Amino acid sequence: MHTLQPASKLPRLLGLMLIMMTVLISGCVRDKSARELSKKWAPPPSTFIVLNDMDIHMRDEGPRDDPTPIVLLHGTSSSLHTWQGWVDQLKGSRRVITLDLPGFGLTGPFPDDHYDMDHYVVFLSNFLNSLNVKRYVLVGNSFGGNLAWHMALAHPAQVDRLILVDAGGYDYQPKSMPIGFRIAQIPLLNKVMEYTLPRRMVASSVRSVYADDSKVTPELIDRYYDLTLRAGNRHALVQRFKQPVGVDAYRIHLVTAPTLILWGAEDQLIPLEYGQKFNQDIKGSQLVVLDHLGHVPQEEDPVKSVAPVKTFLDIK
Repeated sequence: MHTLQPASKLPRLLGLMLIMMTVLISGCVRDKSARELSKKWAPPPSTFIVLNDMDIHMRDEGPRDDPTPIVLLHGTSSSLHTWQGWVDQLKGSRRVITLDLPGFGLTGPFPDDHYDMDHYVVFLSNFLNSLNVKRYVLVGNSFGGNLAWHMALAHPAQVDRLILVDAGGYDYQPKSMPIGFRIAQIPLLNKVMEYTLPRRMVASSVRSVYADDSKVTPELIDRYYDLTLRAGNRHALVQRFKQPVGVDAYRIHLVTAPTLILWGAEDQLIPLEYGQKFNQDIKGSQLVVLDHLGHVPQEEDPVKSVAPVKTFLDIK
C-alpha cells in the first residue's frame, strides 16, 4: 500500500521510539496454527481446498446453478468474514464465493514468499478454475479491489462485472493510516512485529478504518487479532508492504467490464478522491458514495452498502 512520506526528523524519531517501546513491552506473542484457529473461525459452511501447496479457506454459498457467481475479495489483514453481512443478503438468489487470500486469514502465506500482484492474479485464476467457475462478478475491497481490477485486465472475458469497494490501485495519500500498517513498513520494527503483537494495536488499527468506531466490538477485534497471529501472516504482511504502489495505475483506464465503484465518504485510509479517480478513469463506471461510512463499508454497515450492489446486479 502507501509508502510513508518523509517528515521532520525529531517528531518521527520520537514517534518511532514510542512505538518500539510499546511493541517491546508487550512481549513475545506466538504464532497460532490454522488447525488451532479453525475451531473458532472456520465453522460450516467453511471448507478448505488444496491448491498450490496451500490449504485455502473458503466458503461457497447460494444456488449452484448461478451462471455468474459473485466472488468477494477482502483487503489487507482481513479475511472472508468481512463479507458475511453481504453474503447473508445475496446468497438467497446468487452463488457467493469468499476466500482468505494468501498471506491472510486461515489460508496463510504463499509457500514461495512472493507477494507481487501478478502472483495473486495467477493464484486467483487457478482458484476459480479449480471450482470450474468460468465467468463471474468480481468484488474487491481495498487490496482486494486492487486485485479485482488487475483480474479484470488479465481475464476480461471472464469478469462479467466489476465492483470496487474503497479499492487500492493509485499511489494514494492517506489522511490516517492504521498503526499496524505503519509498523509493517518500518525496517527493523517490522521484524519485531513478527514476534510480538499488542492487542490494543490491532484494536486501534480496526477502529481507524471505521467511520463510527463504536461499531468495533471486542469480538471483531478478537477476529482480526487471532487471524493476524496465524502462522506466517505477520511476515507476509511485511512482504506485502514491500510491493510497489501505484506503478501500474496508468492501466486502470483499460478496464472494460461494467463497473460499480462504492466508496465510504469518511474513508481516511484511501480518501474519496481516489474513488472519483477510478470513476474518471474507467469509462462508463458508476460511483456511489456511502455517507457516514469508512474504509470497510461492507463490514461497518452491510445492509446499506450492499443495496447499490443489488441494484447494479438486478437482485430483488
